[in-house]
Amino acid sequence: MGYDMGVISIINVMDQFHQVFPRAETSFGKGLMTGMLLLGAFVGCLFMPYLADRISRKWALTVVVVIFDIGAILQTAAVNYDMLVAGRFIGGIGVGTLAMGAPLYISEVSPPELRGILLVLESVSITLGVVIAYWITYATRHIDGEASFRVPFGLQMITATLLGAGIHLFPYSPRWLALVDRQDECLASIGKLRRLPTTDIRVQAEYTAIVSEVKFQRLVQERRHPGASGLKLELVSWMDLFRSGIWKRVAVGCGIAFFQQFSGINAFIYYAPTLFESLGQSDEKSLVLSGIFNVLQVVAAIICTFIIESVGRRPLAIYGAFGMAISYVIIAVLSGLFSNDWPGHPAAGWACVAMAFVFILVYGVSYSPLGWALPAEVFPNACRSKGVALATCTIWLSDFVVGIVTPSMLADIGYRTYIFFAVMCTVAGVWAFFLVPETSGKTLEEIDSLFGDVGGQEERQIVREALAEAGNRV
Repeated sequence: MGYDMGVISIINVMDQFHQVFPRAETSFGKGLMTGMLLLGAFVGCLFMPYLADRISRKWALTVVVVIFDIGAILQTAAVNYDMLVAGRFIGGIGVGTLAMGAPLYISEVSPPELRGILLVLESVSITLGVVIAYWITYATRHIDGEASFRVPFGLQMITATLLGAGIHLFPYSPRWLALVDRQDECLASIGKLRRLPTTDIRVQAEYTAIVSEVKFQRLVQERRHPGASGLKLELVSWMDLFRSGIWKRVAVGCGIAFFQQFSGINAFIYYAPTLFESLGQSDEKSLVLSGIFNVLQVVAAIICTFIIESVGRRPLAIYGAFGMAISYVIIAVLSGLFSNDWPGHPAAGWACVAMAFVFILVYGVSYSPLGWALPAEVFPNACRSKGVALATCTIWLSDFVVGIVTPSMLADIGYRTYIFFAVMCTVAGVWAFFLVPETSGKTLEEIDSLFGDVGGQEERQIVREALAEAGNRV
């Protein structure tokens, strides 16, 4: 995922690329080519939960790596624009499923005390992928001919294939093994992951917790949807997210995902060289500044690992949004005043660059991690997997819209593009102030109280009733 973001931002401004694919030089053609990967990612999100439950997390990752590699081959070997766009859509299906499958596997195999850090480190690895891919493509742009863009397109298959093959060096997810009633293997997997004998009290305690959680999920589904199974159960489980008692949680989980993308972050990442050129920088300088911009995102992601627990989710959501909005306002004002004569006002141009750097630092410590972390915390247990899937779909669909419209916005309305994103960030801050609670360190009961609903209480009541019925039968 990170690799493609880094590659496409430079390929979008390569003369060699435009000579082969002239349609990609137009505003709409550039946006469509960039956005089709994101539309594919949205589609991939829809079937990943079913695939992961059906064939295991490990094999699901391997299957989607194959899909991703097919897309990468089509992009690398593309002879026309339509083949390129098709390759990006197919590759996007792999990206979307990997974006869900990888954190799912990480969360289920990692020790509880390291789970949060490891999931944040996944975000760090995505931004690191952006940086590495960007500088690789920065170097290959000097190659004459089509190799300048076909090489970076092809290199993405190496890391993806290593992931698809290397994942089988690791154990199956203990939770998936419990889900398919392979209890002995579940216990053995926990022992292997923790490097402890299966008789160890800590392994036994974790095993009991996992098996109990799986039984709880089944019990809730049976009580809510008696007689449903297979595809029907999968479909009606999605409808649980739209019950009246849970809408506030959906508004927070999907809202943070929506505003993460409509902050304009990927408008910057995908089209950074174009954006810096619009701020008065030369072609070469714009490429270097774009690389620095991506490096700063890695720095911010690392900083986030140290502050997200101590500062809390709610302050980051509120002040992060307003901080990004202020950056956009300054860029918009300076661009509106001086965009017709940047050479005569170089200080204003550099001030805009500085504000772009402030934006990425603020985003990196706020909405970057929150878009992935908060949805997993706000949904009740029985709805969590579907809730996180819906939030992830929201991310990709929003990203698709931003990727499609940004080139046309820059061409048609210029600096007003920054005003649009400033407004969206301001709305995000207001939304966070009124709707986003502080979930860090909260129990299910406390989260119920924060949302003013009974999502968790309802689940526990179902369990109590089932236990009571079982006791009466005995």
